[in-house]
Amino acid sequence: MNPPDTTPNPARNPHLVWALLALSLGGFSIGTTEFAAMTLVPFFSPDLGIDVPTAGRVISAYALGVVVGAPVLATLGARLPRRTLLILLMLAFALGNGLSALAPGYHSMLLFRFLSGLPHGAYFGVGALVAASLVAPERRAQAVSMMMLGLTVATIIGVPLANALGQWVGWRWGFGVVAVLALSTAALVAAHVPKDEVQPGASAMRELGALARRQVWLTLGIGAVGFGGMFAVYTYLASTLLEVTGASPATLPLVFSVFGVGMTVGTLVCAWAADRALMPTVGGILLWSVVALALYPFAAGSLWTLLPVVFMIGCSGGMGTVLQTRLMDVAGDAQTLAAALNHSAFNAANALGPWLGGIAIAAGYGWTSTGWVGAILAIGGLLIWGLSLADDRRRATAWRLASPR
Repeated sequence: MNPPDTTPNPARNPHLVWALLALSLGGFSIGTTEFAAMTLVPFFSPDLGIDVPTAGRVISAYALGVVVGAPVLATLGARLPRRTLLILLMLAFALGNGLSALAPGYHSMLLFRFLSGLPHGAYFGVGALVAASLVAPERRAQAVSMMMLGLTVATIIGVPLANALGQWVGWRWGFGVVAVLALSTAALVAAHVPKDEVQPGASAMRELGALARRQVWLTLGIGAVGFGGMFAVYTYLASTLLEVTGASPATLPLVFSVFGVGMTVGTLVCAWAADRALMPTVGGILLWSVVALALYPFAAGSLWTLLPVVFMIGCSGGMGTVLQTRLMDVAGDAQTLAAALNHSAFNAANALGPWLGGIAIAAGYGWTSTGWVGAILAIGGLLIWGLSLADDRRRATAWRLASPR
């Protein structure tokens, strides 16, 4: 007779449900500000006295903050209990977004968006480790996806509401609401996430050991390049809808909700698949992205053809959870830094995609050229995935040959 399964399971434990919900609210806060800022570009750019391609640098400033903040804060926080670190990160995130809501001009906005981005990657990285620690190893990807659902639900509810709020009463309110959500997250994490001790042997030097692992860098490269295509399209989606599709501003929240539904479906399906075949799932997502992004220029002329393609592009957002789980496998004992670096990689993509998309638009190739830029970036991610897979197989072969028979 098999012993009873005593592994923590959120479906049977309401305390774990509340802990995951608290973590998810942080994801909701971060997802709302990250994606809503892109949708508000046509509205805050004239107020700050800049054109739309220049406003894309505000998006890149936030992404740069994530790239810098994730490894720095994860390393500096290695000696803190993870629960305490999550609370501090959310308080810092609330401050950055509150300042963004009050930014008097373009340069101050760049600074405040950079500061807002600093806690982003470390929060998701540490939160993913906490979520994974609450369930059995074979449920890791699905537990991480439950936390990441906060981000995807933000693209369905938070982003459209922030966009609508920006149109009705001013774009500054979108950032102010996020600051309130971040403060609420800090309170809920303090109330519901279990207290923990500092990890045995935890130190900044141990975390930096992740940087010596080739597979960590290859995994980060997949995210930094392959995910850039989604951001290239999403950043300029509002302008494309207004200028190419001929949609009214009132329809923008609907389109962003469709993107969010796709991202939610992709997160759930990809997490389920990753718990069964992780690396093939990564390759499948990248191929899906190439097709969806290549279809975008052809679909942009009509709202009815564009909506299903936006849904498809949103589905590719499921790659975040999958690569987060992959890093847990290849990072050894440097889990915190590697987990945080995943979000540095994705926000390198968030900086790279809008930058390249802005170059294509400024060069006169049109708003829909971001789809071609995105497809090329997804192909680049696919090539790095192939290198990672080949390296895995080479190492496995070398290990078999070296093992005593």
